[in-house]
Amino acid sequence: MLNKVADFIGKHQLLSHDSLHLVALSGGADSVALLLILQRLGYRIEAAHCNFHLRGEESDRDEDFVKSLCKKLGVPLHVIHFDTKEYASIHQVSIEMAARDLRYGYFRQLCQDIGAASVCVAHHRDDAVETLLMNLLRGSGIHGLTGIRPKNGQVVRPLLCVSREEIEEYLHSIGQDYVTDSTNLVDDVVRNKIRLHVLPLLKEINPKAAENIFKTSRYLFEAERIIDQSVCAQKTRLIQGNPDGFPQTVSIPQLLRLPSPEIFLYEWLSPYGFNTTQTEQICSCLNGESGKEFCSSAYTLVIDRETLILASIPTPMKTIKIPEEGLYRYDENTCFKVGRSNDLLISKSDDCVTLDAATVRFPLTVRPVQTGDRFCPFGMEGHRLVSDFLTDCKRSLIDKRRQLVVTDRDGQIIWVVGLRSDNRFRVTEKTLEIIRLTISKGGSS
Repeated sequence: MLNKVADFIGKHQLLSHDSLHLVALSGGADSVALLLILQRLGYRIEAAHCNFHLRGEESDRDEDFVKSLCKKLGVPLHVIHFDTKEYASIHQVSIEMAARDLRYGYFRQLCQDIGAASVCVAHHRDDAVETLLMNLLRGSGIHGLTGIRPKNGQVVRPLLCVSREEIEEYLHSIGQDYVTDSTNLVDDVVRNKIRLHVLPLLKEINPKAAENIFKTSRYLFEAERIIDQSVCAQKTRLIQGNPDGFPQTVSIPQLLRLPSPEIFLYEWLSPYGFNTTQTEQICSCLNGESGKEFCSSAYTLVIDRETLILASIPTPMKTIKIPEEGLYRYDENTCFKVGRSNDLLISKSDDCVTLDAATVRFPLTVRPVQTGDRFCPFGMEGHRLVSDFLTDCKRSLIDKRRQLVVTDRDGQIIWVVGLRSDNRFRVTEKTLEIIRLTISKGGSS
């Protein structure tokens, strides 16, 4: 047993004999075995026990047991008490999630306080198999089928190479007792149902069922690494725009040439809150009509002709009034400056328009474009829908939604901001004075 765990630790570089390591000690067979094995392998360890006060006298019994065990072994012990039910109520999470949050939050802080390099938890091979089966039942992708990782940040799992049966046999062979959490014996949650019913049935079919499922998870882990490397290269090639900013765009024709567009979509979009069902729907619409939109809690993905556009969902756009000349803040990043001048120099910048002052009637209004908006584009005759004009300018659906216009007192559009002024307000040979209207980013004038 000691050699098996030592080899696993070495293979995955989980622990160092030069560092201090914290052992999460519940008092159950798994954590007791972990504590004893690491001590016998010569690692410098301290233990931490969380009393969640969820099982009455049984919780206190567990605490007394670990105190006695650590005293006998000479292992420093840290104990903390949590009002888990109160935490779950305040944060509106399940009891299981509350206990997890409290436990790992405490471990992180304790590691920092005592200078521990890692937190050693006692997940074993059967735990990894149960997790894989749970994820399989949920319809997980390949990431969920790789089971539990030997190392996840500061958390390490030295016992993943051994089964629950091996752990109990080891403790029996050295005469070491442990406590049993009675809630693990009740099939009231999915994990317990799998542990108490599904795995025993699988072992009846094949005594090596758990071992073989675990091996498969390791194969999938290696396959996952290859897939991740491939997807990373594809992201670099396909995603246009700032990879850490928005909008991001992907060419649909290039996407469809990939071996698996669906995997690419999931790997690209899942960090932004899109689930597998949505990525399947998106994939099925790649050859469909333009304008389809899919949203997560904070992001939107739009199919715009032959392009996928990913953008953050903006805060609702507002309307502001400009009663006279001056500097006006539209939002924290955008200002509008309005000035009057006898200098008839015509602006050639997209951020500034020059208008005949005699035709401009205050107050002005800055607002988002609306359905049915029309204007007379500078240099053209007749009215056009702003939406059609934006289409001609090859503006994406995302950009169209964020497009601002400036209107005069009568509601006539003076300027489609950043693109084109209205021909009715142009400077002519009869113009004596101009209005210069400028938009600036970053809040500066």
